[in-house]
Amino acid sequence: MAVLVTAEVPGQTQEKYDQMLSVLGPALQQAKGFIAHGAGPTGNGWRSFEIWESQEDATQFFVKYIHPNLPEGIAPKRTLLQLHSLVKAG
Repeated sequence: MAVLVTAEVPGQTQEKYDQMLSVLGPALQQAKGFIAHGAGPTGNGWRSFEIWESQEDATQFFVKYIHPNLPEGIAPKRTLLQLHSLVKAG
């Protein structure tokens, strides 16, 4: 079943987020198991969410693409939630 991944990223700025997304966005869109991504500012940084077909797919993408490209001093606090249901448009 699908998994919801949320990440709290203290200290992240919109500029750094946009830079990462411009580099990693194409890989994310083509990644095995990827369903959706969204993000926005919080009081002290940035929060993002992703929906993946499985925890394994989400973790493999993070390890291969996200972790090696994190700006210095940025450490996301990730949580994963196994979804009971997921309704998609279309």
